[in-house]
Amino acid sequence: MVQISSPSSRRKFLALCGTGAVGALAYRSIGRSDAATIGGANAPFSLTDAAWRKRLSPQAYAVLRQASTEYPFTSPLNTEHRTGIFVCVGCGLPLFSSSTKFDSGTGWPSFYDHLAHALLERADTSSGEERTEARCKRCAGHLGHVFDDGPKPTGLRYCMNGVAMAFHPA
Repeated sequence: MVQISSPSSRRKFLALCGTGAVGALAYRSIGRSDAATIGGANAPFSLTDAAWRKRLSPQAYAVLRQASTEYPFTSPLNTEHRTGIFVCVGCGLPLFSSSTKFDSGTGWPSFYDHLAHALLERADTSSGEERTEARCKRCAGHLGHVFDDGPKPTGLRYCMNGVAMAFHPA
């Protein structure tokens, strides 16, 4: 049995173990068509599927429009430490301030809080367990998930797909 002592090491270990599961979940998510709605209502910013495909890279399309997940430790936003704002790559809505970003050790950009009126959260059971999904409030694009193992003051970890965001330095 492997024994892992620190929370950071445990997170890294779990992230690495989850890489195979991420691929399986990404495959399972292909074809999901609910990304353009928020609780059954149309998103304030919406495009046709063809327009989304033209606007986004294939990987960003898979994440934002099909709720896929990028591989851990692949996003350049993981190492982004300048002052600025992280925005939705789909519609440009400001999502997170750099002042709330922290290194979670999971391989995805993580934040302990989001900007006001930026996110919608909803239950997600697509992985066989109940999680909280975070979506862009303007375009309903899938951004990632929220967990309750983050730092103070919120105790939350907004674990986001870097490919779903762009960074605008201050």
